[in-house]
Amino acid sequence: MPDKALISEQVRKIAPEMDPLRLGIGWAAEDLAKPKIIIESTFGDSHPGSSHLLALSDAAAAGAAAEGGRGARYYVTDICDGQAQGHDGINYSLASRDMIANMVEIHNNATPFDAGVFIASCDKGLPGLLMGIGRTDLPSVVVPGGVMAAGPDLLTLEMIGKYNAQFERGEITGEEFDFYKHNACPTCGACSFMGTACTMQVMAEALGLALPGTALLPAVSSDLLEAAENAGKAAVRLALSGKKARDIVTLESFENAIMVHAAISGSTNAILHLPAIAHEFGISIDADTFERLHHGAHYLLNVRPAGFWPAEYVYYAGGVPAIMEEIRHLLHLDVMTVTGKTLGENLEDIRNSDYYGICEEWRKRKGVSKEDILRPYDNPIRTDGTIAILQGNLAPEGAVVKHSAVPEEMFHAVLKARPFNSEEEAIAAVLSHRINPGDAVIVRYEGPKGSGMPELFYTTEAISSDPELGSSIALITDGRFSGASKGPAIGHVSPEAASGGPIALIEEGDLIELDIAARKLQIIGIDGKRLDEETINEILSERRTHLKPFTPKYPGGVLRFYSEHAVSPMKGGYME
Repeated sequence: MPDKALISEQVRKIAPEMDPLRLGIGWAAEDLAKPKIIIESTFGDSHPGSSHLLALSDAAAAGAAAEGGRGARYYVTDICDGQAQGHDGINYSLASRDMIANMVEIHNNATPFDAGVFIASCDKGLPGLLMGIGRTDLPSVVVPGGVMAAGPDLLTLEMIGKYNAQFERGEITGEEFDFYKHNACPTCGACSFMGTACTMQVMAEALGLALPGTALLPAVSSDLLEAAENAGKAAVRLALSGKKARDIVTLESFENAIMVHAAISGSTNAILHLPAIAHEFGISIDADTFERLHHGAHYLLNVRPAGFWPAEYVYYAGGVPAIMEEIRHLLHLDVMTVTGKTLGENLEDIRNSDYYGICEEWRKRKGVSKEDILRPYDNPIRTDGTIAILQGNLAPEGAVVKHSAVPEEMFHAVLKARPFNSEEEAIAAVLSHRINPGDAVIVRYEGPKGSGMPELFYTTEAISSDPELGSSIALITDGRFSGASKGPAIGHVSPEAASGGPIALIEEGDLIELDIAARKLQIIGIDGKRLDEETINEILSERRTHLKPFTPKYPGGVLRFYSEHAVSPMKGGYME
């Protein structure tokens, strides 16, 4: 018999309609007193990362029942950034994360549950669920929704941006382009590169909220169904233990996640999501936290877009446990996890199981070695982390660059500013060859308050796929980038233009210095001439007197609501 201190039992006593309403949807009378588990997923016929999640929800419910609980399936379907690209739909992407978190809060608090299983695969679904977990402090287990297989010749979706740019420039035929489009997503699951979706699956496990070894499992495998069933069982045990989400996730948990992020060359969008998730857990992490932990970190994972292999190969290398083993001397091994054990104990249990043996069998089938995919700590791909936080008079609160994907010749450059007030204007200039080597393409008014902070995927791909521009210009924006992006891209410039940040004051021909080693992003000249700092500040102050007040792009609806309440990009872009 469950503990009567369960919140659901307390609610039953004061809400007599609860029992008949549950009986009306098929519950048995004996279910009414069991621990009640909300099984929240982003299932829907929306994209490959969500279309398969109903089966995982069913498996989690079966696991909860086997452990003496009763699961209830809830849904908050997410959108697909890939389908939202190239039109204003992408402006809704980041806002959707916060709306998903809101629905988790509404679903749980309107009908309180004792624990939850949360299932998602992709960019905003997983961060939104994680934010909701932190906000409600519900005992929770996350099931990452797995990764899709690669297509012919290891074709993966992030390559479509490159092929699109090549098609637009007349470098490939329509038939060739159609072949790539028709074969890039052969199965369900998260897109098979270390973009935001796969990064956040890894982050969920690194935070201790997913069961060990469950991030980035093949989405079509029986292993993933078993993981979902085990998550249902674990949620019931958490409910009976009284151990809530905030008892598990601590500052040290986030530091572990950031160290893993450095090792995998994770998406820059994690710098939006992890601070927003931490905020909901009552924990403060900021750009300095990322800079401190990435500085000198070893980048080990040879996976796209910065590396070679599709993301499905992460599991073949041993998954998150193998990554953590390589950097275990840097991790807080005493943090608690949803297993009821510490991280160190989990790694020991994995080592003593058949998990790594199964991974080895997969490698034999694929004809790769572990070291092909995951380098040993002492033989890293790089030793200076994978992202850097840049600051200066152009970005007083910071900006982010994924320097593991930047050509080394662009680590220090002085560039001529080419400002645009929208991505549409910028990409048109790139594709029509109006951008030249040595330019800094400035795309502004694309931050949270400007237009919802869309990702500028097609613009970054148009630049990085151009043999000349990819190693000779920089893209600088208060917007963000796809986790698939590579090349000289600097995003999250804060304060954003819509808040009157210095990026709004840049004019044609200003000189912009990018210095990744020194972590600098600054305006060092006006109209092509270098000037001293005092003179530049005077000119910027004069320009500010002529800066027109920002007019919101959306006069109503959810994006107006989001833009009015969103904090700056470097704080996480969440609503307050």
